[in-house]
Amino acid sequence: MVWKRIKKFAFSRKKSVPEGLWMRCPGCEKMVYKKMVEEGQMVCPECNFHFEIGARERVSLIVDEGKFEELFSDLESVDPLHFSGKKAYKDRLSVAQEVTGLKEACIIGRGEIEGKPVVFGVTDSKFMRGSMGSVVGEKITRGIETAVQDDRPFVFVSGSGGGARMDEGMFSLIQMAKTSAALARLHETGLVYITVLTHPTMGGAMASFAALGDLLIAEPGAHIGFAGPRVIKETVGKDLPAGFQKSEFLLEHGLIDMIVNRPELKATIARLLDYLQKQPDESA
Repeated sequence: MVWKRIKKFAFSRKKSVPEGLWMRCPGCEKMVYKKMVEEGQMVCPECNFHFEIGARERVSLIVDEGKFEELFSDLESVDPLHFSGKKAYKDRLSVAQEVTGLKEACIIGRGEIEGKPVVFGVTDSKFMRGSMGSVVGEKITRGIETAVQDDRPFVFVSGSGGGARMDEGMFSLIQMAKTSAALARLHETGLVYITVLTHPTMGGAMASFAALGDLLIAEPGAHIGFAGPRVIKETVGKDLPAGFQKSEFLLEHGLIDMIVNRPELKATIARLLDYLQKQPDESA
C-alpha cells in the first residue's frame, strides 16, 4: 500500500509540471530553463551556446525600438529555371515563407543603433538556410546603395549558411559580384561597413559580401567558411585541425576581428560606429 501511494504521488507531481519550461542545449546537452535562455537573447546560460534566431529577432535585438523602416519588402523570388530536384523550387519557397513569415531570406531597412543612423540588413538562416538568390543579392545591393545615398554606415548580420542558391543557377552566382561591386563603391565614399557573422555563414555569402566588412565580428562558436569540412578534406587529402571553421579558430588566425556575445552586440556595434564614423571634410 505504501509503494502504491508513493507511485501515485510521484505521478501527480510529474503531471503538475507545465510543459515547455525546459529545453535541451545542443552545446552542453543539458536541460536548461527556457525562460532564462530567452531572457539571455537565446544564449545558453550553462555553456554560452548561441541558438540560431530569425531575422526579425535580430532587428529587434540590435536596432532601436520603433526606429526600423523596412525597405524593398515587396521583392520576392520567382522560379526562372523552373528548377525541380527532390522538391520543386517554388514549393520550397512557399514552405520557407510559411515557416518564417518572410517573403525572402533577407531584410533591409533604415534604422538607428543607440541613436546612430544606419542602413541595417540581416539574412535569416531559417529561410532556406539564408541562401543568396537573386532577390537576396538585389536587396543587399539596394541596401548598400541606400547607405551611400543617405550617407549612413551599413551594418549587416549574416546567417547565410546556404551560400549561393543553386536553384537559380547563374542568377544566384552573379549576386556575389554585384554585392561586392556595390561594397567597393561604399568603400570609396569612406562610409563604414560592419559585418556580423553568425552560425552558419558559408559558401557564396562568405566569398562575397559577408567577408568584406571594414570590421568582421562573429558570434561565439559560429561555423564560418566556404566549402564544408568533408569537401575540403577530400580535396586536400589531409586531416583538418579541430574546429578550424569555428569563429574562435578564425579569430586566432586573423580572418575575423573580434568575437562578441549576442547580448553585447548592440552596444559593441554602436561603440565601433563612434570610432569609425566618416569624418567631415574640413577642406570643404
